Formats: sequence, C-alpha cells, structure tokens
Amino acid sequence: MTVLGKVLQIKSKGENDIIDLTKQTAKVVLDSKLADGIVTVFVVGSTAAITTIEFERGLAKDFPEMLSRVAPKEIYYEHEKIWQDGNGHSHVRASLIGPSLTVPFKDGSLILGTWQQIVLVEMDTRHRERKVVFQIIGE
Repeated sequence: MTVLGKVLQIKSKGENDIIDLTKQTAKVVLDSKLADGIVTVFVVGSTAAITTIEFERGLAKDFPEMLSRVAPKEIYYEHEKIWQDGNGHSHVRASLIGPSLTVPFKDGSLILGTWQQIVLVEMDTRHRERKVVFQIIGE
C-alpha cells in the first residue's frame, strides 16, 4: 500500500461558485501511478465544501437555491455576535455538505457515474483562494 498527497490552489468567485474538480482529481490519480485505491478530496476551510453533482447549468443554480432554503442568509446566526462578518450562513451550509469526499479508483480511473462530477462549492460571501488536498491510497 502506498499513500501519496498533492495540494492544489483553487480560486473561487465567492458565494455559490461551484467548481468542477473532476479532471484535476483524475489527473492526481493518474500521476500517482497507482492502479487501484481511493482518493480523498478535502478543502481546507470552514466555508467551502466538496461533494458530487451533475455539473450542469440547471443544478448549478438549483444547488445554491436549496442551500438558501435550508440555511437562509437573512436569518440571525450566533456566529455574527463574535465575528460580525456576515457569513454565519456560509459556515452552516458548508458543515451540512462537508469538507471532503472519498472516491474509489480502479485501473487508474475514478469510479464515478456517467453524470457525476466532483465539485468544490464556495459558500463564503467573498472570493477565496482554497487549498484542496488530495490524499491517494492504493497499490
């Protein structure tokens, strides 16, 4: 068994930016020269998340709208008492989705559904530069 890691810097445009990381993840796995295993994709920070989605225009609009129904921007968050930075909803939304995803791979290829892409979802109220950590375990 081998464990390898890679870190990429990803720039977001701010709240509701959804960035397709599928090609970068596939390249990290391919570059590892490992045939079979798993890759964990992890975003450093508490106001962004990693998940899978069918990365198309409709869902790219539906997903943030769903988050706004679950954790509305307009309500009061205790986070604002301490920081007063207007992103309490961003923290709640990111924690619902989570900071990481583990994807298996076989013969050097990610095992994903036809319409399934790996995405970073930016939930902070401003643009950010994110560290995305890839941890590959395999043989």
